[in-house]
Amino acid sequence: MKLKHFLLIGIVTLGGFVNAQEVKKNGIEVTGVAEMEVEPDEVTFSIGIKGDNKNDLADNEKKMLDILKNAGVKNEDIKFKSSYQNIYAKNGKFSKNYVFKANAKSNLSKIFEDLNQKWVSSLSISEVKNTKIADFRKAVKINALKAAREKADYLLESMGKKVGNVLEIVEIEDYTSDMVMPVAYKSRMSNVQLEMADAAVDFSFDNIENIKLKYSIKTRYEIL
Repeated sequence: MKLKHFLLIGIVTLGGFVNAQEVKKNGIEVTGVAEMEVEPDEVTFSIGIKGDNKNDLADNEKKMLDILKNAGVKNEDIKFKSSYQNIYAKNGKFSKNYVFKANAKSNLSKIFEDLNQKWVSSLSISEVKNTKIADFRKAVKINALKAAREKADYLLESMGKKVGNVLEIVEIEDYTSDMVMPVAYKSRMSNVQLEMADAAVDFSFDNIENIKLKYSIKTRYEIL
């Protein structure tokens, strides 16, 4: 009886293996690709300010906050990061670093122009994004999956076959960039004071590159 039991298990296992081989043999594997460009609606800046003494630094800090407020930056979007005192410097002994967010309603060109001050030690972009990027990612992935199904449909149709049940879905992230630079700002990414008087540069949202999303979905379908 025990021998028959083992033989039965062996037959069932072998049958399962054969079925698995048949599924693999009668399947089609395709990859769908979808892309999308999304307009940024939020920019995060890093800014450093300096002063010869604590009072001077406090005055410059107030000037910075007034400039940002007048350009449409909200108080809650301005965050203090760090402070530093250099006892060996002849000037600019005291410094502070902030980050602030500007949205599409903010006047970026005015921000750059008004912050072109001697007391601004650095100004750079740390992040450019769209606040609804998660929704756009989902849309691109769905489109990639649809593209894979369409590809399977016309390939099998050319052979007189049809697409059956989906056997496997594998997500492949080809390329996605949440970090893009304004075209006019690419050559000025070092942490130095911007010399806006050298050339008239448009730092508006219209001059910022779109965020590029690209996803691939690999699928495997049953062939009918």
